[in-house]
Amino acid sequence: MSDVIELFGETTVDEQGPEWEAVLRRQWCPFLDRKCIKVRKSQPEISIGTCSVLYGRAKRPIVICPFRLLERGQIFTDCLHLLSMHEPGNELHTVPEVSVPGGSVDYFLASVRDGKVKDFVGIELQTLDTTGTVWPARQRFLQKVGVDVVREEASPYKTYGMNWKMTAKTILIQLHHKIQTFEAINKHLTLVIQDFLLEYLRSQFQFSHLNDARRGDPMQIHAYRMEQREDGSYSLQLGSRLSTDSRGIAACLGLQADANVELEQVVQQLETKISKQTLFRFG
Repeated sequence: MSDVIELFGETTVDEQGPEWEAVLRRQWCPFLDRKCIKVRKSQPEISIGTCSVLYGRAKRPIVICPFRLLERGQIFTDCLHLLSMHEPGNELHTVPEVSVPGGSVDYFLASVRDGKVKDFVGIELQTLDTTGTVWPARQRFLQKVGVDVVREEASPYKTYGMNWKMTAKTILIQLHHKIQTFEAINKHLTLVIQDFLLEYLRSQFQFSHLNDARRGDPMQIHAYRMEQREDGSYSLQLGSRLSTDSRGIAACLGLQADANVELEQVVQQLETKISKQTLFRFG
């Protein structure tokens, strides 16, 4: 079996599945519903398309592209309960890349009526960064299914790893800055990660003080697992939920900090970005 288990959203488990040359020509990401935006630095016209891989001795399915987490819009559905001001008749919008003090947030799920934001929740996506490149593994799979590739690019001696430590530390530091903003305006921020990354966070940082998910906590953590279907393909399923506040995130890192921001700053950005294109569609 190939290390690469999903390429442009297509499972590689069944090597006789899609017409791979057609898939490569289209370079389509089904999770973004557009051309894959992860491109090679040396060849920006070529999208990489690698969604997830099998890694380690246990061959665990590891998601390496954050957009893979958008499957079915499930992560947004799983945050609906955090919109305490949402009412029947309001529109739901998913707005990408909104700036807040401490950085930008990947997505906002906003409840909107008559073009005015009534409530929102921030959603941050984090998948594992790799050390080295997955490109040779991708090329080896394509070579195996009969696609003509540059032989040197499919070298079996070129490997990659998972940057567990840097990924974990980076996301906690980012959360430390951002959660204070959401806490100050009485809103929620949800971190969406994979179950294996949560396991690592628990083992390397102080996580024992985190709660089983409570709606009143501003910081929510949703951990998803990759479940294999009968046909060998994978589906994202919510595994566990935790919650805490800014002090809880600071305790994970052994830090203390404070911050503040006006609610109107975030609302103003959201209202300038909502459109027909940001309307959330179930499924």
